[in-house]
Amino acid sequence: MPCVHNFGIIENLEDFNEDEFEPEKYNCIFIEDDFLGEIYHAGFKEKLDKLETYFHNLNRPNTSLAFYGTTLIPQTSLEYFLSITINENIKHNSKELEMLIEKISTAIKENKWMIHYGI
Repeated sequence: MPCVHNFGIIENLEDFNEDEFEPEKYNCIFIEDDFLGEIYHAGFKEKLDKLETYFHNLNRPNTSLAFYGTTLIPQTSLEYFLSITINENIKHNSKELEMLIEKISTAIKENKWMIHYGI
């Protein structure tokens, strides 16, 4: 199975446990690491580096995505995340990015945090 990045919506942040890998719990969609790495090195990195996030837990504010761990993405960052993902999808016309756009849009509408599990 290829290495993948999982993106989901956290229904209740208090239920989040940084020591557990639970993509099913958060109804995650996935993007293959090869594709994400390709767009990351083709300019998406600079955009992601401005995305305010938390690495592994709420005690570690950071930016971008933790490629080898868990990233928590607050509601306050989702509009920007949506914008850069839409712009990236204009270049790549990717089904994976379309699914991510849908997931981010749902999180915005429901005022929820998102989770990213790196590889």
